[in-house]
Amino acid sequence: MQLDDDLKQQLRRVLAAAEQVLPRPRQQLDWVQTPAANWRRHSLNGLLEAMEAIDTTELDELLGIDEQKQLVEINTRQFLAGLPANNMLLWGARGTGKSSLVRAVLNRYWQQGLRIVQVDKDDLPSLPDIFQQIRHLPYRFLLFCDDLSFEPGEKSYKMLKSALDGSVYAAPENVLIYVTSNRRHLLPEYETDNLGAKMVNNEIHHGEGVEEKISLSDRFGLWVSFHVFSQDHYLEVVRQCVTNLAKKHGSALPWDSEISRAAIAWSHEKSKRCGRTALQFARHWVGERLLRQAEAADRPRADGDTAC
Repeated sequence: MQLDDDLKQQLRRVLAAAEQVLPRPRQQLDWVQTPAANWRRHSLNGLLEAMEAIDTTELDELLGIDEQKQLVEINTRQFLAGLPANNMLLWGARGTGKSSLVRAVLNRYWQQGLRIVQVDKDDLPSLPDIFQQIRHLPYRFLLFCDDLSFEPGEKSYKMLKSALDGSVYAAPENVLIYVTSNRRHLLPEYETDNLGAKMVNNEIHHGEGVEEKISLSDRFGLWVSFHVFSQDHYLEVVRQCVTNLAKKHGSALPWDSEISRAAIAWSHEKSKRCGRTALQFARHWVGERLLRQAEAADRPRADGDTAC
């Protein structure tokens, strides 16, 4: 029986709508050539997709956070060697290098078998599915949640707590969980949180609200804290950034009081002394000076000043 045109159009619309709902055919990732992947949740399930662009930051490029670099790198090396290692919470002020440090560690060690699966907060309920897909692979995975925080009433943190706690949803042996956050306990803190605190045998016992917040962050074996720089530390990082950027472009810019004053003014405008601010200033200062030099070299000489 030949379908009439109206019915054909209806079927086309139904099929088009179904394509939006049904998951795309799952393609097997080539982990040999894939250092990092994102988890993409679908209406019915989810899949791992290779990251098309990988941050190229190297560990040596991260300045002013040597202690943090050492902690993260050593823990990751233990993990790669099959030795005991900890899940990790990197917390502190924005722009201090938390996320860049995790990606720099990947860039150094991915050829030794390190891989990253990045998961958004809203996809944390999918952790059991993610673990199932990677548990038998011959790689070591960092399950990475970047800039993670929860608001009151959100329940997805319970899945993260279960994964950290070693319960039925525990991460497999080849997975560690690395999280970055601006909040030490991943949840907002209020003055009222301490209203339930009490003294017992000269010891402070937190109220239920504080205990709930601490109970999540406390499940990370390592806390790595990042703080804003002192002015002297900030200026030293700026100096190194300026020197490295100028050298990368085949030039050298002397460090002087003019750069120092400009860098301090820049940090005041940004309201923060940190690695990100230092790098942004260095890009501005070095780029502007090198552009001036290039334009001066290309400028036609005045009459009578030509070379013989």
